[in-house]
This record gives sequence, C-alpha cells and structure tokens, in this order.
Amino acid sequence: MDYLDLSAALAGAERFLHHVEQESGVHVSECYQCGKCSAGCPVAFAMDYTPRQVIRLLQLGMREEVLNCRTIWLCASCQTCYTRCPRAVDLPRLMEAVRIEAKRAGIVPEKHINLFNDLFLKSVAKNGRVHEMGLILQYNLLSMQPLKDAFKAPKLFLDGKISPIPHKIKNQAAVQRIFERSMAHGGESR
Repeated sequence: MDYLDLSAALAGAERFLHHVEQESGVHVSECYQCGKCSAGCPVAFAMDYTPRQVIRLLQLGMREEVLNCRTIWLCASCQTCYTRCPRAVDLPRLMEAVRIEAKRAGIVPEKHINLFNDLFLKSVAKNGRVHEMGLILQYNLLSMQPLKDAFKAPKLFLDGKISPIPHKIKNQAAVQRIFERSMAHGGESR
C-alpha cells in the first residue's frame, strides 16, 4: 500500500468516525478503556467483540470490523454500560448509530432482522405498543417459518402473556407525533 492509498484509507476511517460520533452524540475518544462496560454487560458472553473492544475498534478507525461484528446487533440497549462508565460514554447510542450505518452499507447479519424491525414498528405505530401475538404471527409467516415456536403459544396464551386482540393505548395521537418527528429527522417511514 503506497502513501496515497494509506492517506485515503485514514481519511475514510476519520470520516466514518466523525459521522458516527455526530449521529450518536458520543465522542469515542472519551473512553479510556477501563472495561467496566464489558464487565457489566449482560449480553457480553454472546458477543464476538466486547463493548469495550467495539469502542477501541472505532478509536482505531477499523470501520469494516465494526460494521461486520455481531456485537452491534446483540446490544440490548439496557444502559448497564452507560451507568457504569466513569466517563459517561453513552455506548447504547453509539451502538445504535453503528447499526444504522451497517444497515446503510447493506451489512445485516440476521437475514430477517429488517422484517422484524419493520413489523415491530408498524405494530407500535398502529396500536401505541407492540401486539405480541400479531407480531409473532406476521413475522413467522413472512419469514417463511410458520410453525416456529408454535408449541409455546398455548402456554403463553393461557398465562395471559399474549392476546389475539391488540391492546391500544389511550393517547394514540402522542405516538403518531413521535413517529412523525422521527421521520422529520430522517427516520424511516412505517
């Protein structure tokens, strides 16, 4: 790799980092790699890179490694890392920004993740909250796995965990305004 190629690669990595920081409002340089985020993460056991390592990859400008890792998709946004961070680095916001960038780049590890996301948001937009049974049925049918987890449905229904009738919230107009504001700021339409 000659000097011009290296210079272009570094500029691209710097642009990517600047864009992710701008979208998330998080400055990755504030992380000094103490590891508290990873130590407290309830999902770290299933990740290919720990939360601390994802931040380090971003600090090093390793765009492809970050966009292709499973960690960004496994983050539950539970805020444990953020509450433990001595520098108040909002890692869940950072993970969301990186997920959005991965989707824009066409890098989505779970083949039906977009389908699930779209169905979930449509349910919330329509009812003000997710209708679990409707979401499960639509997802299973549209992902061509109609009997996936079907054996669990009777117990969930009898225990009152799922209902065939969606529950609507009282102030549906407030939810619509949230979706409208999100779309005004570049969110996807549902």
